[in-house]
Amino acid sequence: MAPVKKPFHGGDVYAASRELGRDVSELIDFSASINPLGPSPKVWRAITGARHLVPHYPDPECWDLRQALASRWRVEPARILMGNGSIELIHALPRALKIDHLLLVQPTFSEYAASMARAGGYVTTVCADRDEQYALPIDRLCRLLERPTKGSRAFDGILLCNPNSPTGQACGTDDVMKLARAVQRRGVWLIVDETFADYCPERSILPSASSWSRVVVLRSLTKFYGLPGLRVGYAVAVPTVIQQLRNELPPWSVNAMGQVAALAALHDMAHAKKSLRFVLKERTRMAKELAGLPGCTLFPAHANFLFMELPPGWHGGKLTEQLRREGLLIRDCSSVPGANRRSVRIAVRSREDNDRLLKALSRVLSEKRS
Repeated sequence: MAPVKKPFHGGDVYAASRELGRDVSELIDFSASINPLGPSPKVWRAITGARHLVPHYPDPECWDLRQALASRWRVEPARILMGNGSIELIHALPRALKIDHLLLVQPTFSEYAASMARAGGYVTTVCADRDEQYALPIDRLCRLLERPTKGSRAFDGILLCNPNSPTGQACGTDDVMKLARAVQRRGVWLIVDETFADYCPERSILPSASSWSRVVVLRSLTKFYGLPGLRVGYAVAVPTVIQQLRNELPPWSVNAMGQVAALAALHDMAHAKKSLRFVLKERTRMAKELAGLPGCTLFPAHANFLFMELPPGWHGGKLTEQLRREGLLIRDCSSVPGANRRSVRIAVRSREDNDRLLKALSRVLSEKRS
């Protein structure tokens, strides 16, 4: 098997810091979609108050955190498994569920295909239609399940990112549950990555999907709760599936400070509501400004980022590099399968940061036009 190519992600402020000779604090990172208000103030107090836990191993059961999540979703704690970010769970799932052939919708997060490659499996892709604003093609997925392409290898898994990264598109619960019913009939696995679902909670299939035997829902505490440096994610599924997945994880997967911080974040509902209100308002404002840039095309957004096409003649990589030299980091999506060479993704940050980026974008794109 050929070596697995390491996927490229946003959020690598350390590499940019070394390359530009600037401190990380001098960079404005629009390439990673993290809550612009940062973690709850209760997180900092909780971490400070838990210093006595540092000399001890973390709780391998993540007991308190799982109890809190079980209460949130009204499910048994046995249906929840914590991981070192949802990325650890993504890479464990093909082995745990013995998925050999995964169906993916592109463009999407590169780690899904990477996890299959590392497990020695296969990936078949269906491309969302750009002319349909990259809407997730649920009907096409259902048809493929019912009538596989002649001569093609049978699928044993489908992975749906909802809302999708990098496009920001999302489908409603009725569509996802329609797909869930189809996989149940065919004996196929459905993995739904809801990393960004906190920004559109009405589109989440939790807790209704927690009892479906062939469905796994992934969640992250990284994005919405502003904890990327602490790496906390979780899976929700029936207990037998959770045990299969647990068997693939190393011990002490989630560190003690991550558990404490995540628990404090979950309990601060006021900060969560404030964060959601801010992002929805600022995303709307920013989308309007970006759509007003000559030649740029914006797509529907259901997360805390915006997927955009640059004017004809531009390349996502070129713009990314120009802004990078100014300490403004955006996500180049020009090489993402299913997107095109003019595609970029921009996170919603503070109003001040967003205004700085908008000003730089307007200037750079105008310079090229003139």
